[in-house]
Amino acid sequence: MIGDSIDAAHLRDVLDGRWAHVRQAVRDELGKAGFAAVHGETGEQARERVSALIRQIPTDVGVASAFPAAYGGLGDPGGSVVAAEMLAYADLSLMVKAGVQWGLFGGAVVALGTERHHEAYLRGIISTEIMGCFAMTETGHGSDVQKLRTVCVYDPETQTFDLHTPHEAARKDYIGNAARDGRMAVVFAQLITQGRNHGVHAWLVPIRDADGNPMPGVTLGDAGHKAGLLGVDNGRIGFEHVTVPRDMLLDRYGQVAPDGAYSSPIENDTRRFFTMLGTLVRGRVTVGGAASAATRAALTIAIRYGDTRRQFGVPGADREVVLNDYLAHQRKLIPALATTYAYAFAQEELVGTLADVQSGPGPADEHRQRELESRAAGLKAAQTWHATRTIQMCREACGGAGYLSENRLPALKADTDVFTTFEGDNTVLLQLVAKGLLTGYRDAFGSLDGWGRATFVAEQVREMVLERTAARGLIQRLVAAVPGRGEEVAVTDRGWHLTMFEDREKHVLEGAIRRLRSGAAAKKDRPFDIFNDVQDHVLKTATAHIDRITLEAFVAGIERATDPAVKALLDRVCDLYALTTIEADRGWFLEHGRLTPNRSKAVTAVINDLLRELRPHLGTLVEAFAIPDEWLNAAILREEPGRQEAMAEEDARVAAE
Repeated sequence: MIGDSIDAAHLRDVLDGRWAHVRQAVRDELGKAGFAAVHGETGEQARERVSALIRQIPTDVGVASAFPAAYGGLGDPGGSVVAAEMLAYADLSLMVKAGVQWGLFGGAVVALGTERHHEAYLRGIISTEIMGCFAMTETGHGSDVQKLRTVCVYDPETQTFDLHTPHEAARKDYIGNAARDGRMAVVFAQLITQGRNHGVHAWLVPIRDADGNPMPGVTLGDAGHKAGLLGVDNGRIGFEHVTVPRDMLLDRYGQVAPDGAYSSPIENDTRRFFTMLGTLVRGRVTVGGAASAATRAALTIAIRYGDTRRQFGVPGADREVVLNDYLAHQRKLIPALATTYAYAFAQEELVGTLADVQSGPGPADEHRQRELESRAAGLKAAQTWHATRTIQMCREACGGAGYLSENRLPALKADTDVFTTFEGDNTVLLQLVAKGLLTGYRDAFGSLDGWGRATFVAEQVREMVLERTAARGLIQRLVAAVPGRGEEVAVTDRGWHLTMFEDREKHVLEGAIRRLRSGAAAKKDRPFDIFNDVQDHVLKTATAHIDRITLEAFVAGIERATDPAVKALLDRVCDLYALTTIEADRGWFLEHGRLTPNRSKAVTAVINDLLRELRPHLGTLVEAFAIPDEWLNAAILREEPGRQEAMAEEDARVAAE
């Protein structure tokens, strides 16, 4: 049972995790109105404000901490992700602007450049003296980065590159910082030298002069009004035979000699490409974390509002009922809150993996790097889709008040909407997750030809599918302790939850393998059709995998709690996450014999019991997010004390009568 009194500060300590010091530093340094989003701005006003604010963010709170210590950073990529997540509470435009500057632009210089680039540019990037862009996406190519059309051709006579946009669809599009503030850009293009295309590489290219005018041959444009993120100056960039010095090639993974000879420590072009992109995984991790921060803010607003807003009366009583006391309202908010908690623990584990992989001495272990990329892709998709659904639900839960800009929810909805396609389209990312599972990471760099190979044998992949990073021993003990799989096992048994998630993942994966092998036998010369015919099954595989690793991360996270009352509360929240996930996919579990109809009904009944049990603790659960009111910036929360006083007066009047 959950205790009556739970200290939200103890719960916050569990949530804050490994980078609690970074989270608190951002709250202390930026937890004031000056860094909060402003309602009702025009696009130009928002850009002006955010452009000024990014220069005021103190780097010691961790936003730029991923940079090497030699240039003013802390060498802490995990801390930088957490700081950006915290910044998302205050203003998502400011977070994205910071992410473009220090994460994408600066991160690309660190990851793809060499010491001479670091020495020349990193200090200016950290200080924002050099504002930059990450010019990858093109009008005609977004997710398929390997097929970018911008070209950069080396001329040994001048020892320069010729950077060119060959047609309109090859222009760089939606690029942050391009419309107004960017002075340089990391530009991704096809490297051509001595008549051979060596694939996509990156160059540092000045795009504006000191007065803000476009450099010769550079065409800059504004992407125009957007649905959200008004403070981010997204724009377009085109290049008309722009001359780029040879030493501006970010050449950690590919070098061009003065005579045009190309060399690389990675011989295979495709493998080199994926290695280069893999070093930039931090942006994807950051977007997922920021989406969850926005979700937590929305839930805080909706739950606090639902604790004071009354609607309709109880028969025979004069007093109206608080919104959060309605089961229908609880069904909206509390399962979403439980899932948000689950993602908080999964994100914490992911950021820890990122920090360990990227902070270690020497190059990252290839297997760990691939696992990191897969989990980053899957959790980014899961968290951003959850944000889109949950913020809309919170808007509806607040009725007309939720539609007013002054109550923050419309901006949270608009600002996070692009996250489902930002830093990778979610559907494409789930395919990346599934490909890693299907091939056991051994063919992670291959083309679709790989889908038809005889290596798709369930026994070879089964070892990979249940590879765990969170509390291996604990998870295994819980699974082994399940007393059976029949009706006699309590639906709140944690080992049963884990077993249900594992069984689903293994079954779906093995089914996808069988279908792929069958397709390979019938359509061996049509690799696209082989994969396309089972794309729905492949996506289901990825979703089941992410659900499972999220549950395992939650279970591991609970073990961090030292306060018994906090641990009991988190156990119940975890129960709700697991059971609502099973309930949402009960069709699959019923079809495949993992649930009986009676067991399915029991799951729903227990969920409703959990909602009633958790109802008194909703305030504590959102208080533990520790989001300053100045960041929440919602008028209905400023009115909260008055509504609470009115409620108390009404309760006293009813009691007197």
